[in-house]
Amino acid sequence: QVQLVESGGGLVLPGGSLRLTCANSGRSFSSYAMGWFRQAPGKEREFVAAISWSGGTTRYADSVKGRFTISRDNARNTVYLQMNSLKPDDTAVYYCAAGEGVYLTQRIGYGYWGQGTQVTVSS
Repeated sequence: QVQLVESGGGLVLPGGSLRLTCANSGRSFSSYAMGWFRQAPGKEREFVAAISWSGGTTRYADSVKGRFTISRDNARNTVYLQMNSLKPDDTAVYYCAAGEGVYLTQRIGYGYWGQGTQVTVSS
């Protein structure tokens, strides 16, 4: 069983940085693709970033390209999302997800989800 727990969210000023962490407390997720999604109030959950099981392939939403970086450490059962140059539009609950890797950028590609961590970008 894959059990995902996100951490690292918080309140940050525009232009600031945060690093989100997703830890798996269940079985190893080294064979799973991992993704980050976010959901702002009144909006649908949207894709942010994804990484293949090996780390060799990454995908990003256009809105975060050049600002966010996804990475993983399979030995630690952990995936990270480094977020730089944050904007108020990045405010949302961020969710970590694990999947088979067929649909990296779509919610349908992920069968396991964490509970989310709140990121608020505001002055």
